[in-house]
Amino acid sequence: VQLVESGGGLVQPGGSLRVSCAASGFTFSSYSLSWVRQAPGKGLEWVSRIRGDGYLTYYADSVKGRFTISRDNAKNTLFLQMSSLKPEDTALYYCARTIYYMPDYWGQGTQVTVSS
Repeated sequence: VQLVESGGGLVQPGGSLRVSCAASGFTFSSYSLSWVRQAPGKGLEWVSRIRGDGYLTYYADSVKGRFTISRDNAKNTLFLQMSSLKPEDTALYYCARTIYYMPDYWGQGTQVTVSS
């Protein structure tokens, strides 16, 4: 199993950014996937989850209405579209394969920094 995140970077408050996660080594459409983040000096925070078929999505209250999770099962890729970004969204963003709501494999993370 391999998960590789990309697309992080520096963005101004109020801006938008899309991060991606390329997956391999397993049957992509059979698994839920999650985004989890870790802000500097803080613990892990679950952000969002999407079912294998893409029809059900879930969000943490802190990002609801601003972030959108999606997936392309034909390309084995997971996305997180982030809008109206705030400085408190600054974190290392991980994608994770998820079984029964628990991540079992993680990527290496992509850094998102929201700052003026």
